[in-house]
Amino acid sequence: MQTETLTYGADGLTMKSQLFMEPAAAGPRPAILVFPEAFGISEHAISRAKRLAELGYVALACDLHGGARLVDDLPEAIGMLQPLFADPSKTRARAGGGLAALLARPEGDGTRVGAIGFCFGGTMALELARSGADVKAVVGFHSGLGTAAPKSDAKAIKGRVLVCIGADDPMIKPDDRATFAAEMGEAGVDWQMHLYGNTVHSFTNKEAAKRNMPDAIRYSAEADARSWAAMQEMFAETIAPKD
Repeated sequence: MQTETLTYGADGLTMKSQLFMEPAAAGPRPAILVFPEAFGISEHAISRAKRLAELGYVALACDLHGGARLVDDLPEAIGMLQPLFADPSKTRARAGGGLAALLARPEGDGTRVGAIGFCFGGTMALELARSGADVKAVVGFHSGLGTAAPKSDAKAIKGRVLVCIGADDPMIKPDDRATFAAEMGEAGVDWQMHLYGNTVHSFTNKEAAKRNMPDAIRYSAEADARSWAAMQEMFAETIAPKD
């Protein structure tokens, strides 16, 4: 597998993201942005980008905090995100920087672009879509759903949206889901929300147990597999590699 560090500027930061692709594939391939959890670009995000590359995509595991910084402390990571929660334009700038860097690569097909994200990374993928970026498929895993942007921004979404949420996630409450559903519905977005029973936050991350918060943050092999399959199904309908 071919791996490369892409360095670019976004939101006043120097981002260092990791690009993955299989060199044997011929011609431009669908391009996927992979946005990480709140901690920053981690092995979790990198492993997902590698899996996508194995499926025939060009995948960019995106830097979040600049300088490929990885923050292990959860309160510190959440504190670093507060300016982004308050101002979606900053989130969109960081996501858009990754998109521009990925589309500058000749290996990527700019007409078949997707974005996925985990936790706050899911928020980034959604904000990128709300910005009007030409992204055909957006998938959020245990994704933050809210935005401080006007509801009307959802009308700029060009592609399909899938969010995969733990039904018992204390960080994404039923009211949050209802507000998101109303936002998507009012904007006429082609969207889906998959709920996984007996499942909480970070259900895709095998390292979730290290947080010692099993009632809030816990890996679920079943929800992980089902949500990844749901993503692949959406991609097959929108941007999947051509035979």
